[in-house]
Amino acid sequence: MHINRTVFRDDHEMLRTTARRFFERECVPCQAEWDKAGRVDRETWLKAGKHGLLCTSIPSEYGGGGGDFGHVAVLAEELARAGVSGPGFGVHSDIVAPYIARIGNEEQKQKWLPAICAGEQILAIAMSEPGVGSDLKAVRTTARREGDEYVINGSKTFITNGLNSDLIVVVCTTDASAGAKGVSLIVVETTREGFRRGRKLDKIGLHAQDTAELFFDDVRVPVANRLGEEGKGFAYLMAELPQERLSIAVSAAARLETCLEHTLGYVKDRRAFGQTVWDFQNTKFKLADIKAQAIAVRLMTDHYIAEHMRRRLTLEESAVAKLYSTEALGKALDEMVQLHGGYGYMLEYPVARAFVDARVSRIYGGTSEVMRDLISRKL
Repeated sequence: MHINRTVFRDDHEMLRTTARRFFERECVPCQAEWDKAGRVDRETWLKAGKHGLLCTSIPSEYGGGGGDFGHVAVLAEELARAGVSGPGFGVHSDIVAPYIARIGNEEQKQKWLPAICAGEQILAIAMSEPGVGSDLKAVRTTARREGDEYVINGSKTFITNGLNSDLIVVVCTTDASAGAKGVSLIVVETTREGFRRGRKLDKIGLHAQDTAELFFDDVRVPVANRLGEEGKGFAYLMAELPQERLSIAVSAAARLETCLEHTLGYVKDRRAFGQTVWDFQNTKFKLADIKAQAIAVRLMTDHYIAEHMRRRLTLEESAVAKLYSTEALGKALDEMVQLHGGYGYMLEYPVARAFVDARVSRIYGGTSEVMRDLISRKL
C-alpha cells in the first residue's frame, strides 16, 4: 500500500534502514526463544544500544541520538513491521528516559542517562497497581520522607521490563491528603534492600515481553532520586502521556498495513471450492474496507507525528489517535483472522500473532474508555 509520506526527513529514513536490518537480523530469529524464556536477553539490549537504536530522542551529550519524535516513530513502525514482540525498547527509550531527560537535574542525567542509552541499564515505569488501574490519582504506593530518604511501600503490577529493569521510575503518593497534587516520581534502583520482583505475568500475547509484579517493602532511597518537585508527579505524567499514546497509534498503523499485506498474499494463494479465497466477493469487500481504514489511520497518525515534532500535540489529539487507530486495528485483525480460516488461529502465521499481541493496545497507555472520556470533555 503506497502513500506519499512527507513527515519524515532523510535522517529518519536512514535510521529506518538501520532499524529494519537490525530487527530482521538480531530479533526475528530470536522470537521463538524469547517467547519460551518470557523475556529478551540483555545482549540484544546492548546490541541495540551499540547500533544507536535506544533513546534516539535523548540529547547526544548524554549518549542519546539527539533526534526528535520522527526517529521514535520510525523505530515503532519497524518493530511492528517486523512482527517482533518482546523488546521493551519503546518503554525504555521513549516513555521512561524522557522523564529523566526533561525533569531530572543535571546530576541525575549525568549519573543515569549514558548507561541507559547504551542499554547497560534497563528502565521501567511503575504506574499501575492492583485495584487501581488507570486512576493515577489514586495510587496507594507511598513514599514517606525520613530525613534525606524516602521509605517506599506498596506494590505495582503490569510492569513492562519488570524482570529486566535496573532502574524504575515509581509513581508514589507523598501526601495522601493532597490528591493529584500529592503524587511524586522517584527513581528506585532494583538493587535496593526491600525491593523484590513478583512472578512474570502470564499474558495472552506478547509472550516475550517481561511483564511483572513489583513489591516495595520499606525500600529506602535518597531524596536525590526524586525526579522534579515533590507533588508534581501527576502533572509530569500528564505532560508525557500524549507521546506514549501517539507511539501506540503509530505502531497500530504499521501493524495494520503489514497484516493487510500478509492477508492479501494469503487469500490470493489459498484455494477453496475451486477458486482462490480472493475470488469471493466477500473477501474483496472486506479487504477493501480494511485498506480504507489503514489509509485513514496512516494519514491521521502522520498528521499527529508532524504536530508532535512541532511540540503541538494535545492530550485530546493523542487520545483521538490512540482510540481510532487501535480500535480500527482490532476490528480489522478479527476480519483478517477470519479470512485465514483455521490457519488464522495458528501462531506461526503473522496475523495470528498480531491478533493476540495487539489486543492490549486498547488497554495500556489508557484504555479506550479513558480515551473516550478525554475526547468527550472537549465536545
